[in-house]
Amino acid sequence: MKLKQLESLLGDLQQFSNPKLELEQYPTGPHIASRLLYTAENSFGDVSNKVVADFGCGCGTLGAAAALLGAEQVLAFDIDTESLELASENAEELELDINFVQCDIRNLVWRGQIVDTVVMNPPFGTRKKGADMDFLCVALKVASQAVYSLHKTSTRDHVRRAALRDFNASSAEVLCELRFDVPQLYKFHKKKEVNIAVDLWRFVPKRNQGKGL
Repeated sequence: MKLKQLESLLGDLQQFSNPKLELEQYPTGPHIASRLLYTAENSFGDVSNKVVADFGCGCGTLGAAAALLGAEQVLAFDIDTESLELASENAEELELDINFVQCDIRNLVWRGQIVDTVVMNPPFGTRKKGADMDFLCVALKVASQAVYSLHKTSTRDHVRRAALRDFNASSAEVLCELRFDVPQLYKFHKKKEVNIAVDLWRFVPKRNQGKGL
């Protein structure tokens, strides 16, 4: 599937109608989502015929992209039941087979099958300090091959240090810098839309971690 076709399909998905501020629910737009998964597949072979987990799936955009690019199985996790219902509707609309799991990622102890790749757009940690690092810590315990994640460019040094020193990643690489469009979703938003610089990261867990969890 070509990048433009993938972005077009993702652009038709339903988005949050009543986003929850405390969960930092901002939709992952089709531009960023398509590039994240397209890069993961075409540059590294981390999607097709792999088991892919979408952490904090929200509307299900990243998981849908993984399924469209030929993932063997997609597991989508979110703490919010309304988000999971919306993500399930989006998957049905595209006739995709995705398994949805309601849970708090921070408390996830995975005992299921081996997960090859984790993809995620975690909370930036602006409302709940450290939320982004909580997601990354768990993702590096669950993934056996790679973790793809979006983090604010302003936190680049902190993210790299935490991944390599604290979360036992064997590598942490910024693949590209993107512009994340944050629409005017909440009352405190003064502007119609804000662009935030974000890094697309690829983390590789150490081999002795990844395992039939």
